[in-house]
Amino acid sequence: MLIDKKNAHELASDFRWIALFVGVIWFVFVLDRLLPLEQFGLIPRTVIGLTGIVAMPFLHADLAHITSNTVPLFVTLALLAGSRANSVQIVLAIAILAGIGLWLFGREARHIGASGLVFGLIAFHVFAGLFERRFVSIVISAIVGFVYAGTLLRGVLPTQPGVSWDGHLIGAIAGALVALVISKQLLESTKASSNVNNDDIFNRRS
Repeated sequence: MLIDKKNAHELASDFRWIALFVGVIWFVFVLDRLLPLEQFGLIPRTVIGLTGIVAMPFLHADLAHITSNTVPLFVTLALLAGSRANSVQIVLAIAILAGIGLWLFGREARHIGASGLVFGLIAFHVFAGLFERRFVSIVISAIVGFVYAGTLLRGVLPTQPGVSWDGHLIGAIAGALVALVISKQLLESTKASSNVNNDDIFNRRS
């Protein structure tokens, strides 16, 4: 269940875990300068590559790589803050689903970086607005679409050498699927709440 029973998060709590998550990514990057951690990247259809399903978002090749992922990652995570859905579970669902999908269908290469998660979060925000049809979600969808539409389209095409375009594509698909599930759950939750309220009104009147 990906719906937070409290129906909304405390913004301060959400931003703390966002800062912690991004901080861990940078800590691993610094540690990777001393230890060969990139060996734990995702290699499709290999046993050793299974570690990458979890490790991939934390591993980056160089400063330019991690810097290019940090800003969009922070922005897309921040847009989840205070939402009706459980932000942490959404991120975990996208990351794991994208990792498994890439392990099953990706090209034979060592895949590293948080860009698959970034593309998943971009797609999540865009499709959540389309599926949920709630004003706030639609506004966020429009903003993310306006800012990152070009990045999304370019990133999922095999036009840039050395870039895991298949990781981007599978990440985006994972984000769209999670958005579909979340939207259905939110709509069902809203309908159930509405029915309970209507029953209360009826009972009071009778």
